[in-house]
Amino acid sequence: MPLTPEQLLRRLDEAGYATRTVNHPPLFTVEDSRALRGEIAGRHTKNLFLKDKKDNYFLVTVGEDRSVDLKQLHKLIGGASRLSFGKPDMLMAYLGIAPGAVTALAVVNDTEGRVKAVLDEELMAHDEINAHPLTNEATTTIRRDDLIDFMTATGHEPAVLPVSS
Repeated sequence: MPLTPEQLLRRLDEAGYATRTVNHPPLFTVEDSRALRGEIAGRHTKNLFLKDKKDNYFLVTVGEDRSVDLKQLHKLIGGASRLSFGKPDMLMAYLGIAPGAVTALAVVNDTEGRVKAVLDEELMAHDEINAHPLTNEATTTIRRDDLIDFMTATGHEPAVLPVSS
């Protein structure tokens, strides 16, 4: 059973990660989240839940204003073919979240290691990263190194690659 946002935040706290969480109205797109600029420090993100034709799944996290070439991305991240967006039912089955709440932190719910995590190199140049805590009604700020440590502890050592422009 997937963690709730409260369980995730408790787990981050118990692991000793210093986080800040701000509750807000539901955000479904990067455009929606731009209203929070200035209120929440750190690098804001967008997340892509992708699959290839062999049903390999990828969670790609980049800075909110970055572009990703989906036609070429599979070559960089190890996809077997061009990538398409994963269906909402697979997002729920693998990461325990609904569309609009996609987040790097959701790897905590992938206990079988079915999703490969990819963090953009540009994103990793920032000290603080913002991510939804399994809900699009809040934003959690976490230190870059803590995010990597957390993902690795869940069995999802993220590949850090130059995936955006």
